Amino acid sequence: MSVRLNKFLALCGVSSRRGAEELIEEGRVRVNGTVVTELGIKVDPARDTVKVGNRVIRPQQFGVLLFHKPKNVVSTLSDPEKRPCIGDYLGKNAEGYFPVGRLDFESTGLVILTNDGDMADRLLHPRYGFDRNYEVRVAGVVGEKTLRRLNRGVRLSDGPIRADVTVQKLQPDSTWLKVSLSSGKKRIIRRLMEHVHHPVLKLHRVSHGPFHLGKVRRGEMLSLPEDKYKSLRERVFNGSGK
Repeated sequence: MSVRLNKFLALCGVSSRRGAEELIEEGRVRVNGTVVTELGIKVDPARDTVKVGNRVIRPQQFGVLLFHKPKNVVSTLSDPEKRPCIGDYLGKNAEGYFPVGRLDFESTGLVILTNDGDMADRLLHPRYGFDRNYEVRVAGVVGEKTLRRLNRGVRLSDGPIRADVTVQKLQPDSTWLKVSLSSGKKRIIRRLMEHVHHPVLKLHRVSHGPFHLGKVRRGEMLSLPEDKYKSLRERVFNGSGK
């Protein structure tokens, strides 16, 4: 059965579907020895040979890894500056897995890795509204006026943003907040809190959609059992995991 090339690459865990489109447009994908740059082309996995670079792409069993990212680790599989990165924690049996979104260098907590490109696209696309939930410590005491402002929404340089923010704990010189938002824009919570004059001191992600960090220890990479992965994947696609 034929399938669109970008979807095939996503199903094989090469990248998300949008990432696969970029690979095609860059001329890095060959079908039966011929470079393909047309996004709409279809392939038959049973008959066609697809390569990205020199690597033959084949369907694989999908899965999810939950990583508890420590502070000062880059949320990529490699780093040109040779800083510690997620790739340093991956085992040899995790070829084809990639991070779903980002978590900045200073932050800690949940990073999902998967080879399921379709599920990654669904988790990341704003249309589906999968929340990312954080525990955030900010400088100063956050008052009711600021909370109302954050919950109504503010406009940053790259557009409006609204978060669900509640106070968890007040301290003499800082405030612990619970922050929930669906946006995955770069450093969005740090920029949001700077905007209201309460810079972030600590930021820890506890969940993304139906995936929760739970008791995964710092620096640990937990592979979900197949039945758990399938159950959570179903929640992603039927919209019940927000």
